[in-house]
Amino acid sequence: MGIVGWIILGLLAGGIAKILLPGRDPGGLVVTTLIGIAGSFVGGWLSSKFLHRPVATHFFDLATWGSAIAGALVLLIVYRIVFGNSRR
Repeated sequence: MGIVGWIILGLLAGGIAKILLPGRDPGGLVVTTLIGIAGSFVGGWLSSKFLHRPVATHFFDLATWGSAIAGALVLLIVYRIVFGNSRR
């Protein structure tokens, strides 16, 4: 899967992470989308590095989607902890 595929996957993973963690983020939709893109890269890297599960070259691989969504969730949680959660 090329860089464009990872960006598209990251956009979708960021959207899914936002659905799973509702609330207003300090940075809004644009930052949440960028977190989703970064999370897909981080999730894919962690999956291949520590779980010995290489990232598939197929866009519709369930493990690739799971790692991208998990990476987006982790980065979204860290972002909310560091920059504050406006759900107060």
